[in-house]
Amino acid sequence: MASSTDHTTNAAHHSPTPEHEQDAIEAIVPMLPLVLPLVGGVLMFLLAFIAVFMA
Repeated sequence: MASSTDHTTNAAHHSPTPEHEQDAIEAIVPMLPLVLPLVGGVLMFLLAFIAVFMA
């Protein structure tokens, strides 16, 4: 019979792990000063277009 020391497991510590997993929020935050004015401008244009079209 095989002893218990001969058995191996597929433990998670054998796989390499990144030092710091980047969060989705942390990836977006540096782009906010560019994205917010662009989205705001597009939204204002669309609302003005709808207002003129409906008038």
